[in-house]
Amino acid sequence: MSVDPYNNVAHTPGAAEFPVRWEDEAHEYRAVEAALGRARLNQPYGTHPNEKFDLFFPNTARPKGLAVFIHGGYWRRFSRGHFSHFAAGLTGNGWAVAMPGYPLAPEVKIAQITASVAASVTAISALLPRLPISLVGHSAGGHLAVRMLDETLPIPAEVRARFQRVMAISPVTDLRPLLENQINQILALTPAEAEAESPVNQPAPALPVHTIVGKSELPAFRDQARWLAEAWPKSRLTELENTHHFNALNFLTEPEHPLTRWLILDEGAEQPNRPAPSA
Repeated sequence: MSVDPYNNVAHTPGAAEFPVRWEDEAHEYRAVEAALGRARLNQPYGTHPNEKFDLFFPNTARPKGLAVFIHGGYWRRFSRGHFSHFAAGLTGNGWAVAMPGYPLAPEVKIAQITASVAASVTAISALLPRLPISLVGHSAGGHLAVRMLDETLPIPAEVRARFQRVMAISPVTDLRPLLENQINQILALTPAEAEAESPVNQPAPALPVHTIVGKSELPAFRDQARWLAEAWPKSRLTELENTHHFNALNFLTEPEHPLTRWLILDEGAEQPNRPAPSA
């Protein structure tokens, strides 16, 4: 049997333990934040059962900004309820954090997932008007975060004008390699959809984009990060030492981490751009 170049579970020791731990820590975080009156949970933005979001507030009179975190899971697994605790670093800096869910494959196609996330961003932003918005996503969520920069998506211009920064953590930026991958038995991508849903084919945005990838990740994911940096030359690429696909987002729990602070528009916290790995 051929080795799947995108199989992070097979590649990463203890990979199966991460979702279990995420869900436990997320449950505890939601319970505490709800008890403190800092969480609005299960807010609908569409008609599908998964089209709901959780919104976490900082311990301040008014948030300084709004971050939208989009979860991963290869477009087919997990929910917003696995990732709640990753809001802690941003709320610790005075920002509100929204975590939308979305319908999953194979029930829907990736284009429909993209449309759902766009609808969630529109609905969430209406609750907190005028605030700057940062978008951040992990894995498939990283793909969806940068997809929101496609100006053909139905996100109102006044919402787009509030977008300040986008961070893609271990993203998939070119879906065309997945056409020949076994995952496509579930995703049912066509060549046209893979082309249209690949951020590398979008025009480079004017706002800052930062792609994060672990140096211990599969070569395919390091390539995916590099491809976006090559397609969007003004974007940033950071490779994290001793980091794999499942712990690449851990910094989001740390208010003082430079990457967390980059999302809150703290220019002084930016790390130097790392050269892309050689092919």
